[in-house]
Amino acid sequence: MIFDLSKTESIANVFISELRDENIQKDAMRFRKNLERLGEFFAYEISKTLTYTSCETQTPLGIANCRQLSTQPVLATIIRAGLPMHKGLLNIFDKAESAFITAFRKSNNLGGFNIQIEYISTPDLTEKVVIMADPMLATGLSMVLCCKELMNRFQIKELHIIAAIASTEGIRHVRANLPKAKLWIGAIDEEMTSKSYIVPGLGDAGDLAYGNKL
Repeated sequence: MIFDLSKTESIANVFISELRDENIQKDAMRFRKNLERLGEFFAYEISKTLTYTSCETQTPLGIANCRQLSTQPVLATIIRAGLPMHKGLLNIFDKAESAFITAFRKSNNLGGFNIQIEYISTPDLTEKVVIMADPMLATGLSMVLCCKELMNRFQIKELHIIAAIASTEGIRHVRANLPKAKLWIGAIDEEMTSKSYIVPGLGDAGDLAYGNKL
């Protein structure tokens, strides 16, 4: 399943437009906030697919029949770029546990790059719904590698992947390697540069959110 926000008119498209705007990008705080807002938007949409149970809640005037999540999802992210969207998810799923992964590109002898995982911190994901956030889904290599690493360690019940912007190639790679994952995408772009940056995309999300890295 692919949920493409750009196919429906909503305020989320305004957030994406601002994320892309090179002038608005100069305000790093606003850039982070727009990613956070998208995280909240995706959390709300994903919440519609989760399982709920009935409960009774005592109000000052009586008993109300209410609904609660049967189990909390686990919120995973690829740091550092994924942190603002993770914060948005956590604003909505405020009782959820979190998992963090560091993945980076390392140049190889062929002029390309390999993805390496350096660090994983995660709770038990057995039979849990996992929501994995990363703002850019370019080649899809990092996303697939990180998700497979978690799936090798745990029997994950359901996997949701969210990204602000994805390339068609990245989506194709994820669907081929993680066929059961549900994808939640803000917008889909057709092209990538020779260095695997999405075009028109928005640039380097991590640098725009937290400053240029060495």
